[in-house]
Amino acid sequence: MFWFLLITMVVVVAAVTLAVVGGGDSEVLPDAAPEQLVDPLPLSRPVDRSDVEALRLPVAARGYRMEDVDDVLDRLAAELAERDARIAELEAALAGASASRETAEGDER
Repeated sequence: MFWFLLITMVVVVAAVTLAVVGGGDSEVLPDAAPEQLVDPLPLSRPVDRSDVEALRLPVAARGYRMEDVDDVLDRLAAELAERDARIAELEAALAGASASRETAEGDER
C-alpha cells in the first residue's frame, strides 16, 4: 500500500510539473484586456438620475479604475455646478419679479 501511494504521488507531482513547465512557447494564460467604461454618461444631453443609476464602473486589481472614476466625478460636478448656477439665476429672477410686483401693488394703493 505504501508503494502504491508513493508511486501515485510521484506521478501526480510529475504531471503537475510537466503541465506548468512544459508549456513550451505558448503562454499558459493569455493577457486579459483591461475593462473599459462600457456606457459612459451621455454627452449630448444633461445627466439625469437614470444615467447615474445605470452607470457601472469597471473594476481594477485594487478597486475601481481611478481614471474612469475621475471622469465621472468631473462630469457630475460640472453638471451640478451648472444646475446650481441656473437655480440661483431663476431664484434671483423670481425675487426681482416679486419685488417689482410688490412695488407695483404699493403704487396702486
